[in-house]
Amino acid sequence: MYSQKVRTAGRVLVLAFVASLPGSLFAQVSASQGKGNANAPAPKWDIFVGYSMLDPRGTFYPIQPDGSVLPVSFKIEKTGMIESASYFFNRNVGIQVESAQHDLFTNTGFPLTGTSNSGILTLESGLIYRWPGVHFTPFVHGYAGGADVDGPDHEPYTWGPVVGGGGGLDWYFGCHFGVRLFQADYEYLHANSGPSHGSLAGDNFVWGDDENINALRLSAGLVFRGASAWGPAVGCGPLPAPVLACVATPDYVYPGEPVTITATATGLNPKKTATYEWTGAAASGNGNIATVDTTALAPGTYTIRSTVTEGPKPKEYETANCQASFTVRRWEPPTLSCVAGPMSITLDQTSNITLTGTSPQNRPLNYTCKSDSGTLAMNGNTGTFSPSGAPAGPVSIKCSVADDKGQTSDAICTVTIVVPEKVIPHVQPLCSIDFAKDKQRPTRVDNEAKACLDEVSLSLQQHSDDSLVVVGEATGGETGYAAQRAVNTKSYLVTEKGIDATRITVFTGSEDMRGVEEYLVPPGAIFTADVQGTTAVDETQVKPQERKPLAVRPPAAKPAHTGTHVRRHTQASTRTTRPPVTSATASTGTSKPAGGTKKPVHHHKKKPAASAAPGKGTEGP
Repeated sequence: MYSQKVRTAGRVLVLAFVASLPGSLFAQVSASQGKGNANAPAPKWDIFVGYSMLDPRGTFYPIQPDGSVLPVSFKIEKTGMIESASYFFNRNVGIQVESAQHDLFTNTGFPLTGTSNSGILTLESGLIYRWPGVHFTPFVHGYAGGADVDGPDHEPYTWGPVVGGGGGLDWYFGCHFGVRLFQADYEYLHANSGPSHGSLAGDNFVWGDDENINALRLSAGLVFRGASAWGPAVGCGPLPAPVLACVATPDYVYPGEPVTITATATGLNPKKTATYEWTGAAASGNGNIATVDTTALAPGTYTIRSTVTEGPKPKEYETANCQASFTVRRWEPPTLSCVAGPMSITLDQTSNITLTGTSPQNRPLNYTCKSDSGTLAMNGNTGTFSPSGAPAGPVSIKCSVADDKGQTSDAICTVTIVVPEKVIPHVQPLCSIDFAKDKQRPTRVDNEAKACLDEVSLSLQQHSDDSLVVVGEATGGETGYAAQRAVNTKSYLVTEKGIDATRITVFTGSEDMRGVEEYLVPPGAIFTADVQGTTAVDETQVKPQERKPLAVRPPAAKPAHTGTHVRRHTQASTRTTRPPVTSATASTGTSKPAGGTKKPVHHHKKKPAASAAPGKGTEGP
């Protein structure tokens, strides 16, 4: 089994080598001619007759008369003939019919039972492709048909299919006669003569088998061809007229762009000189190439013609003509786009205008722009729009671009002028002062309030455009204390801190507590809208009191109750009441009594027993 596979592979390699011979020879004979030599004769038909040898391969196992099975193989069939006829549709492609006979009716064995070994007749047709040359013409072909197969062991002649292909090389020594140096083909044949039957005793035994045959066929002989139909060589009839083809490059141009016309001739007689002539608008020729100057040509389509002739006195079949056309286009207008950035601005801002113009022919461009309102300053393809004097809303900026040929294009970009939303300022709560500790002078601004008032003074210095509102508070049992506390606080800021009195306004509040609250009021803010439940103090009726210390200061009484209160007001953020501070915590506005930390004052529902009217008592406020 292994040796049989090796033999089969060897045969395939041999057949591949033989099939490649025509192509190899063609590459050597005419490597530069993709379809053969244009000046070589190419007849419409040819006929081949020659000697052929067939080497069929295969081992078969027919049943013998005694019932045994013996392996039998074909032998080389050296006695053979081959004939073919080909008809071509053009210089290269045609159809072919072919017949071959090998060892027919030789070595006759038993009557009516076939030969002692084999004989094969093939009839087939197919396609042929050739490369015509002046002397050598290689070809390849493929075919299919029928085969009448006898053998290899007395099997009778039986018809079956055959397919094959290969190639060869013809050598011509004249216009019509030549020699087929070789033709090598591979063939696959199939014949089924049925099972062996009959008997020797009755003289009617017939061998049978089902055979698949791989065969190599080698042939050589004489070739006769008809008159040349495509490009015959000198001596095989008159040359056909040459063929001339013209191409314009490019075929679409703008005025001023050059055009090149190329004329390509085929079928020229190499022994004669070819001459080219050119006609057409603005064409100037040099051999088979002409150029056209389109500078002065109007838009439209133009045709350039060329004529090639052979020799000094050309005959009609030695002349060829061609023409090529090109179109001069009109100048295309430029294109323009406009971009504004930013697209929305306020009255104190500007917007940058950027124009992008493109000319299909790269012509020089000029830009112009104008706006409905505002001012616009352009520099080439960029500019700046200012909304000065323009009303709020969209402003159209109309721009145009023009090339040097007078062609234009327009674009519009829009800038929207917006009015910013007016920001309404609000009051800012500051610190607060606790008046609950000094029961003998309940309206006096004591030293513990300095930290808070220092903070207030600093805020007024940092915000020179802001004003201050001082709100005095009192408990339910106190009469006139709220206004007096507010006026005394203002007096301290004016006399001790140097604050302009016109920047300070005093109010009374509705909180049930002993204290003063300060509010920073920026320009535009409405105090009574942000802090409700307050009443303005008539400063012509309530005068500030002089600050007098007590002759003997008793220990500070601890308030009955301390806590934290929060004023209720709209829009302004919630204000946290800050307790008086000692000098140790003046930076935070928090005051500590001598006895320790005092919590922020809460509203007292019960009137303190030590309360007294302002200005009454053994000591002044």
